[in-house]
Amino acid sequence: GCTVQMGGSDQWGNITAGTEFIGRNLGAKAYGVTTPLLTKADGSKFGKSTSGNIWLDPNLTSPYKFYQFWINAADEDIPKFIRYFTFKTKEEVEAIEKECAGDPRRLKRLLAEELTVRIHGKKSFHTVQQVSDLLFNTKAKKETLVSLGPDDLATVAEEIPGFSISKEALANGINIVDLLTRIVSSKSEARRAINGRAVSINKDKVESDELVVNQEYLLHGRYLMLENGRKNKFMLVAE
Repeated sequence: GCTVQMGGSDQWGNITAGTEFIGRNLGAKAYGVTTPLLTKADGSKFGKSTSGNIWLDPNLTSPYKFYQFWINAADEDIPKFIRYFTFKTKEEVEAIEKECAGDPRRLKRLLAEELTVRIHGKKSFHTVQQVSDLLFNTKAKKETLVSLGPDDLATVAEEIPGFSISKEALANGINIVDLLTRIVSSKSEARRAINGRAVSINKDKVESDELVVNQEYLLHGRYLMLENGRKNKFMLVAE
């Protein structure tokens, strides 16, 4: 049977109810252990039942979203998180905090990297860096895009605007101007963007408004990144 039950401090009532039940009905001893409840700067509980939290299972929280969770955490939470979730000594933590004083973003990156590597491995962390580079670096190269696997491209598709397109339509070929009308207001605007060398498909500049886009442009048979300027990225998903 159950001898010891462990839980957060908010579960004390449930735990003691269990130990009392065992004592009354079985005449046996049972014990309860609680740990301090981890809360965020806004007072909310850090737990599975609250929205916006993360899972260790990559199928529930992708490595990229896991990494971004720590990057986007409140500055006030980072000192607590480093002490709870890393294996660094008190002296190491204090040295890092001193080194990163005035730069909470750097402290977050150190925490996010350590936890992502520990939970998902160095290979996944490298992929996280590539996805981040693709999303936030306006000078990201084609090599970064084509190196990503289908799951990573699915993550990118969740982070930027996009739309679905039928594989049948792509099999027949779609003129680039017609395709661009999904993201600009008119065909004339689409042509101006092409003539201004602002449009890219999978990081390759579109040189002609007569280009026909077909299934050969799809990455992993499903994804196509369309860009209009350096900052306007869209992911087309063929279905």
